[in-house]
Amino acid sequence: MSDSIMQNEGTIRLSIFLGVLVIMALWEMAAPRRALTESKPWRWIGNLGIVVVNTVVVRLLFPILAVGAAFWAEKNNIGLFNLISLPGWLEVAVAAALLDMAIYWQHRLFHMIPLFWRLHRMHHADPDFDVTTALRFHPLEIVASMVIKLALVLILGPAALAVLIFEVLLNGTAMFNHANVRLPLGLDHWLRWLVVTPDMHRVHHSVESREYNTNFGFNLPWWDRLFGSYRDQPGLGHGDMRIGLPAYGGAVCANLLWMLVL
Repeated sequence: MSDSIMQNEGTIRLSIFLGVLVIMALWEMAAPRRALTESKPWRWIGNLGIVVVNTVVVRLLFPILAVGAAFWAEKNNIGLFNLISLPGWLEVAVAAALLDMAIYWQHRLFHMIPLFWRLHRMHHADPDFDVTTALRFHPLEIVASMVIKLALVLILGPAALAVLIFEVLLNGTAMFNHANVRLPLGLDHWLRWLVVTPDMHRVHHSVESREYNTNFGFNLPWWDRLFGSYRDQPGLGHGDMRIGLPAYGGAVCANLLWMLVL
């Protein structure tokens, strides 16, 4: 099973990534939640361009990624899950939940620690909020996140399948909850008990510090409720709230070079 996962990881992840990206983009066109304030093509060129840069950086710096690290840890009996015996389904569920909680705290710390906020603010400087915002991260933040993720995988020792499922879910739900899509309010109310919804995460992209320092979850919504960082709605409502950072704005925020030196 692990050998098959390793051989097909790239194909699986790319196929799901492109599928979710296209679905969310079409959904945004059919049922947008808000009117965009900047040129969509210009923003998309910058936000998708940073994906290319980040992919090259990761491939150059890391000989293996999280799934490969899990495979290596399993082969060498390293990590917590390789020292205990759990049913496969339970290991996948527990490992995915623990990794998701770790991502929540990583995100929260990136807001609290000035050095990390210096990198993470590029994500928040996007003047609009749509599916490509989910892909907009500084290369150095991607590197730091990968180091943290590899360390967690080696400490926990989850099965490669568990890590692959977590990675696919994280990428897919991040694109979903950054999408500029309209959900029926009743559906959003119940769905946000199971997964972070666009309305829930949009609060996190408000220009108001009391709002962008809430709703840190990317995948599971439980951590914000459990650790006291949950905020139900933006103060001005989703139609009137401002997106981005107060110190930055306008089309320049979508320029790829500007994003790298921000």
